[in-house]
Amino acid sequence: MSRYLNPFTDFGFKKLFGTEQNQEILISFLNEILPDRKIAAITYRKTEHLGQTDLDRKVIYDLYCESEKGEKFIVELQKAKQTFFKDRALFYSTFPIQEQALKGDWNYELKAVYTIAVLDFCFEDEYEEEVKVTVKLMDTDKKAVFYDKLTFMYLQMPNFKKSEAELENLEDKWLYLLRNLSELQNRPLPLQERIFDRLFNEAEIAQFSPQDRTAYEDSLKYYRDVKNSLDTAFEEGKIEGFEEGKQVGIEEGEQIGLEKGEQIGLEKGKIALAKKMIVEGLPDTLIEKITGLNATQIMNLRLDQEQKN
Repeated sequence: MSRYLNPFTDFGFKKLFGTEQNQEILISFLNEILPDRKIAAITYRKTEHLGQTDLDRKVIYDLYCESEKGEKFIVELQKAKQTFFKDRALFYSTFPIQEQALKGDWNYELKAVYTIAVLDFCFEDEYEEEVKVTVKLMDTDKKAVFYDKLTFMYLQMPNFKKSEAELENLEDKWLYLLRNLSELQNRPLPLQERIFDRLFNEAEIAQFSPQDRTAYEDSLKYYRDVKNSLDTAFEEGKIEGFEEGKQVGIEEGEQIGLEKGEQIGLEKGKIALAKKMIVEGLPDTLIEKITGLNATQIMNLRLDQEQKN
C-alpha cells in the first residue's frame, strides 16, 4: 500500500486542504499558484449554496473560503472529464458574486472571486497541452484584461511531467506533490520547505486513526470507481455520438453533423453514468455534481429504473 494518501480522493483533498488546522497548507498553495496574491489568513465558508428560490439549483463546492481582504476562493477537485465543465465552473462562480449584494443602497463594488480547479484530466481543445490555464474577462480588441476580479484557473495535472531535478520554484514543488504524492515512498530532497513538514505528516497513512484509515480506503475505492466510470462513459459516448453524427451529417453537412453527433454522444455518456450511480444508491446531489444533469433529469431516470425493477 502507498505510504502517502492520494490527494485526488475526496478524503485526501479535504484532509490536506480543508480543515482549519491545515489552513496554512491551503494558503501556501494558493499564494504560489495565483499570481500577485499574498493571502495572510483565510476563513472556511459553508460549501453548500442554495439558489434564491426553490426552483434554483444548488451547488456544493469541495472547498470555499475567504481571505482577510474579503476575496472569495472556490477550490475544486475534478477526477474525470465532464461535459459542459467550463459552463459549470462559470455557474459556480456566480454564487460568491451574488452573495456580496447588500440590501438597500449599494454601489455594486465587488471583492475578487477565484475559481481554482485541480484536474485529473486534460481539456480536449486548444488548451490540451497546457499545465496551467488562467482565464479572465478580456477586451478582445485591445487584448488586455477588462475585469480583473473574476479569475478561473485550471491545473491539468496529467500534463505536469517535471522530475525532482527539474523543480525550479515552490509552484513547481506544489504541482509535483499533487501529481506524485501517492506514489512517493520517501520525502524528495528538493521538498524541504517548512510547509511540507506539515503536509507529509498529515498525508502519511500510517499516522491515521482507525476511523480515518477506513474513511480513506472507502474514498480511494470510490475515486477509482467514479474515475473509471466517467472516463469510460465519456469515451463510449463520443464513439456512439460519432456514429449517429454520420447520419446527421448526410442531411446538414459533415462538420455540423459530426459536431452534433459528438454532443449527442456526450449526453448519452452522462445519462449512462447517472443510471449506474442510481443503481449504486448514490445521492442525487452527488449525481448532479458529477454528471451535470439537473434534478428533473435524475428524477426521471430514477422513475425509469423503478419501473424496470
